[in-house]
Amino acid sequence: MATSIVLSSPFFLSPHRPTTKNQFHYQTHFTIPRPNSILILPKLSSLPFCSFKSKFKLRTSIGDAAKKTSNDDDEADDEALVVGEDSAFFELAQQKISSWLLFSIVLGVVLFVLDYAWIDNSNGLGLGLAFVNAVSQLSDSHEVVMLILILIFALVHSGLASLRDVGEKLIGERAFRVLFAGTSLPLAVSTVVYFINHRYDGLQLWQLQSVPGLHQLLWLSNFISFFFLYPSTFNLLEVAAVDKPKMHLWETGIMRITRHPQMVGQVMWCLAHTIWIGNSVAVAASVGLIGHHLFGVWNGDRRLAIRYGEAFEVVKRRTSVIPFAAILDGRQQLPKDYYKEFLRLPYLSITALTLGAYFAHPLMQAASFRLHW
Repeated sequence: MATSIVLSSPFFLSPHRPTTKNQFHYQTHFTIPRPNSILILPKLSSLPFCSFKSKFKLRTSIGDAAKKTSNDDDEADDEALVVGEDSAFFELAQQKISSWLLFSIVLGVVLFVLDYAWIDNSNGLGLGLAFVNAVSQLSDSHEVVMLILILIFALVHSGLASLRDVGEKLIGERAFRVLFAGTSLPLAVSTVVYFINHRYDGLQLWQLQSVPGLHQLLWLSNFISFFFLYPSTFNLLEVAAVDKPKMHLWETGIMRITRHPQMVGQVMWCLAHTIWIGNSVAVAASVGLIGHHLFGVWNGDRRLAIRYGEAFEVVKRRTSVIPFAAILDGRQQLPKDYYKEFLRLPYLSITALTLGAYFAHPLMQAASFRLHW
């Protein structure tokens, strides 16, 4: 799945132009039953998530697994289990202070190295400026440069993601995560800063900022988009390689709405910003980002199929790429207490961080302008 580039705060919709886990993971393995086979499950008391006071009830998309009989057809048997992982599950009792202290240290080191090596043009190496200048020499068009920056990021990011299985076998999960993040993050920063600095330099195609109610509508759309954009960051300890990184097969929460929430969130973000800005640079950025995420839909499904095999095929059958499609055609039936799958710390953290990005937006703009990228 392609990781999203957030080009600005979701709330960059000022009416005036700016100044320029816990997963379902346990040691007992099972196989999705074939016709006339018997499905053997571990006792629920042996599953780690069942020790949580507010227990997540193991559900099916169409009913309780206990109601299934051995005479049900193969498709019904496939629906009898949540074979994927419970997204955004977080149990405070399982957290280790040492792990979060290490996470803080790793985050600090990453930000220091990123600033010194890539961002700081005065006291650091300033490689980011050299990179953007080199790309800018390829064309005088801001639209073309924007597309090239996105293309470079997409090739590196999706290319390394495609090589994940091989890379992890060669150097290990944590080392590969460091390599992956160490190359993707600077390229993402360059693309974000270039967009912020040049978003109003293109040809104005339309001007809708005076339309009543449009600001509020697009503001809300951007806010919602961030709940789709970041399902892959539910476990921050894995993102920072404090915990061993894993390729997850999420099935609950936002995944019931769409199997590829990052793509949906990126489309929402791009459409809102393109409608509001209304120029050729915004269109170019949106075309590049949406194209990258559409490729990520295919590539993500391909990689999950290789990693999880038949279990992914089960999840694929009862989920959809287009939001709500599986729900509307009956392949996915939401639990009555579906809202509880969102009342979890990761989603609350996304809310807080998104609001924080809104209030910090002037600082983000000022920092980008000072880089002169």
